[in-house]
Amino acid sequence: MASLHALFGGTFDPIHYGHLKTVQALAQEVSLHQVTLLPNNVPPHRPQPEASAAQRVAMVRLAIADRPLFNLDTRELERQTPSYTVETLEQLRAERGTHQPLAFIIGQDSLLSLHKWHRWQQLMDLCHLLVCQRPGYARAMPTPALQEWLEQHQTADASALHQQPAGLIWLADTPLVPVSATDIRRRRHQGLSCEDLLPPAVIDYINHQGLYTK
Repeated sequence: MASLHALFGGTFDPIHYGHLKTVQALAQEVSLHQVTLLPNNVPPHRPQPEASAAQRVAMVRLAIADRPLFNLDTRELERQTPSYTVETLEQLRAERGTHQPLAFIIGQDSLLSLHKWHRWQQLMDLCHLLVCQRPGYARAMPTPALQEWLEQHQTADASALHQQPAGLIWLADTPLVPVSATDIRRRRHQGLSCEDLLPPAVIDYINHQGLYTK
């Protein structure tokens, strides 16, 4: 069986150490050799990113240039319609075959609201979920039924993630990295330094493009 391949979606407006360091710690925890970053195409009814799709992709490329764990997949940005995670996973599953172990990385905040996602109950047929801690979010699900669903799928055996293609949830013991893109944009708007929050090449690009200054 092929080794576990993980996917990590995000707006990446901009990509920062909260994304990179958390996923690198997760990779060590569950023996990931490759993580594909999937920049989101933001639906029209959601607040639009300050950076364009091309700028967000450029920042991701710069951030991962010296990090061989990561690669980039821009398929969600190439669609003209809103991109749903379940549809992207169906597409990837069709490409990789039924036996390839696939995992989707989310934060604890996303796990708590997963029941609001489009066709959320089909996710476990397509992938494992690797859940990273997020500062300030509860560990328990919002209802007893959802907590039971979590416990049915949860595993404490990392090797199981590599041995079956989908269906398990891993609650990661990743470090709490208190960095958010919202905070970075706010700091930039206020003229504050973000040197310690994101890679130098990304900061140089942001400065060169004049991003997050309004």
